Amino acid sequence: MSAERNVYLDQAVAQQERLEQDLRARRATPPQAVPAGAGPSRKQRIAAVEQASMPSTPAVDVRVTGFWRWKTVIVPPNAFVVHTRRGHREPLHVGLGISFRFDPARDSYLVVPGAMQTILINAYCICRELQGLVVQAYVQWIIHDFATAYRKLDFSDADDPMRLVNLQLREQAEAAIKDKVATMSVHEVLSDKQPIIEELTARLRAMAEGEAGSGHGGLGLRIVTVQIKEAIVSSARLWENLQKPFRAEQGRVARLAELAAEEAIAERELSASRARETQRLQTERELDELRAANEAAQFDREAAERVRRAQTEQEMARQLAELANETTLHELRLERARGAEELAAGRERAEREHELARLAVEGELALARARADAEHARALLEIERARLRAAIENETSPESLQSKLIESLPEIVARLPKPAELRAVTINGGDGHTVAGLIAELGAVVGALRELTRGTGDGSAADADRSGSRLRAGS
Repeated sequence: MSAERNVYLDQAVAQQERLEQDLRARRATPPQAVPAGAGPSRKQRIAAVEQASMPSTPAVDVRVTGFWRWKTVIVPPNAFVVHTRRGHREPLHVGLGISFRFDPARDSYLVVPGAMQTILINAYCICRELQGLVVQAYVQWIIHDFATAYRKLDFSDADDPMRLVNLQLREQAEAAIKDKVATMSVHEVLSDKQPIIEELTARLRAMAEGEAGSGHGGLGLRIVTVQIKEAIVSSARLWENLQKPFRAEQGRVARLAELAAEEAIAERELSASRARETQRLQTERELDELRAANEAAQFDREAAERVRRAQTEQEMARQLAELANETTLHELRLERARGAEELAAGRERAEREHELARLAVEGELALARARADAEHARALLEIERARLRAAIENETSPESLQSKLIESLPEIVARLPKPAELRAVTINGGDGHTVAGLIAELGAVVGALRELTRGTGDGSAADADRSGSRLRAGS
């Protein structure tokens, strides 16, 4: 056997001893109460002597009542009793829980517990491989035929009547277990205990209950059950070596299971990571698309707003320009109307003067007419030349728009409110009484209007004043 200490074996043995102590019944007889200030009576002294002669801790709680030779033994219902009397070959009473009258001078009785007994067994065995084993077992038995049992077994121990019987049965059981284990291997003992149980049961029943046809009637006992609790290898090193293959196999299985679990977990983690990354990328793509759509919508809104603002500004500028052009045209129309009125007034005055002078200067009329015709032709040529030049300039320069605006000046001036200020162009000098003078004045008015048209594209009143000044200066 191994020299190393087997801690598990020590623990098992200690536990078995504690269990054996717990299964052993222990009872103490309570002392008789004596009244204070009074001595013991004669009856109490006789009872004390008889009690001193009885066992101090009986296994069965038997009560003896009565006085001297007229006593009664009261037996518990779960105890066997045999009552014999001097002069009688057979017992007077034999059975379970029988109470009887007892005469100490002639009678004797034996009380044995009738409850089931349990024997705890620790068999130190040597197996076929010459290795030490400890087989723990227990046997439970009961008295079946007390009339046979009290004749063949020793129940004389008042403290524990079953002690010798249990000891004999324990020795027989240990011997049977050692004989059976000696023919078995360590693995057989540890793995299958049924052969040991069968062998132990057969031997104990053959001894306790007897064998049919053998002439041996047994001991009057019945074996209730036989069980093997545990088989322990005495050597700790051998026990570890026996466990190593299984532990190694289980370690291999556990490691493979761990690897499989780690592989499954890694695969699941990769799948989860891939799913998270895919979801993240998809979310980012959707966010980018939303951002792009929002930026495009915002850009479209800003572009539309800029276009709208530009169109609004252009519309406002166009309206302001139209308003300025209308204002200018209205002023020009007013100027033209004044000029026409002044021209009509001057023409009437000239006609009157001409009519008055016609009578006086009839001779000079022809010469004046010829001079007027010449001046008129020259003025018409100048007007036509200026018109052609203006048409060419309007067609070949951006001022064509102004000429169109000038054409629409009558309508613009007609829509304008009444001006707060009126400017007039006064033509001084020249001969207003003759046709030639009138033609010259009209040519000057037309030239002043052309200059006003060129210089008043923005509708400023200062340019109109300067043009009127030039007309007055030229006239």
